[in-house]
Amino acid sequence: MRMVIIGGDAAGMSAASRFKRKAPDSEVIVLEQTQDVSYSACGMPYNIAVPDRDINDLVVRSAQIFRDKMDIDLRLGHRVTAIDPHSNNVSGESERGTFELDFDKLLIATGASPIVPDIPGIDLPGIMPLKNLEHGREIKQYLARNAVNRAVIIGMGYIALEMAEALRERGIEVAMVKPRPQLLPWMAPALSEMVKNELQAHDVQLHAGETIESVSVSGSDMEVVTSSTILSADFVLCAVGVKPNSELAAQAGLDLGPHQAIAVDRTMRTSHPDIYAAGDCADAFHVVSKERTWIPLALRANRAGWAVADHLLGREVDIPGVAGTAVFKVFGLEVATTGLNEQEAVAHGFEPRSVNIESINQAHSFQGRTEPIKVHLIGDARSGRLLGAQMVGRQGTALRINAAAVALSAEMSVDAFVQCDLAYAPPFGPVWDPLLTAANQLLKKL
Repeated sequence: MRMVIIGGDAAGMSAASRFKRKAPDSEVIVLEQTQDVSYSACGMPYNIAVPDRDINDLVVRSAQIFRDKMDIDLRLGHRVTAIDPHSNNVSGESERGTFELDFDKLLIATGASPIVPDIPGIDLPGIMPLKNLEHGREIKQYLARNAVNRAVIIGMGYIALEMAEALRERGIEVAMVKPRPQLLPWMAPALSEMVKNELQAHDVQLHAGETIESVSVSGSDMEVVTSSTILSADFVLCAVGVKPNSELAAQAGLDLGPHQAIAVDRTMRTSHPDIYAAGDCADAFHVVSKERTWIPLALRANRAGWAVADHLLGREVDIPGVAGTAVFKVFGLEVATTGLNEQEAVAHGFEPRSVNIESINQAHSFQGRTEPIKVHLIGDARSGRLLGAQMVGRQGTALRINAAAVALSAEMSVDAFVQCDLAYAPPFGPVWDPLLTAANQLLKKL
């Protein structure tokens, strides 16, 4: 069997490695348009924060290791421009010219690309996105070669917030701007306010609710012109979100799902029987709503790559889906979420009820200073089912969200979740874990 894979990061290389390991006589060809494979994209902001750290430290496994140790035909600098689903053929371009390849099975693992807003001047030098390793490399080189004292970040999502911290770590003034008025519109206001206060405590200027009208050059400075002010900058990060790279699939006539991601079943197969899709370019089923969704996640990408390999090897595969579990760091805060928020719950036909509680990260009896943890918990009034959770705190928050994520995957009721035997010791939390305290309060509303 010849397996061709378009894309050489998480999903693509996970599938290639697993398939080749279990079927060593098969032919596996990976076509990657960049010069980088198998790297930790999530680590880029933390790498950028340290000037002397090599960006290539984020590479998990080099292309040569895949070739030499795993006998994978990994071709860098190969950009696929077309998929012919009728003749099972892909074609594209490389430094050596055009190429064509036939396949028995094809995996599309093209990932996602940063959204670039249609703003005059957005293509000026010094305005950069951050999605792949080459972006990280370019940003780090730019910061090393230029006197950057002021930065403007367009957007206030995960990457934007992590990069705000990274730039402040380097002593750079940071201003963040976006058109929508809420800092984190998906998060409960009380928790979002904690994040806002943390940013402002570290001298990050927030300009929410301001439309970005243009970017221009004035002397040696760039100017980001908004509906309310003009922000001067030496560097501008464009971090307004990402979109799935599904153009090849669309041109080939494959079905698309939410946000124009490639529609796949629970085996990761597309609407064509010989073509699969995995990673940030593909959709998924949500474990709570049971409906299709698009939530690009690193674990999902790796797991989906494995699932493709297993299915091609004749194994039974049925990936249940995603809960949208995510955690990120904002200076001293740990911010975590899983499942649906209240707006999403309503949109999916639930009757949500929610509570906000504040607890602590350690027992009062434990020596040292306790830190607050805020929890927002959502349940369904009709079924009693747990629908989602959000948490913000300084310590002991990031991994706690996993308990709620498991409960969502198990389709637990709030009543059942209250009875979970969560661990207790004074250094790690109170007798009643913050999640259990929230669940007890939520029961009163259900």
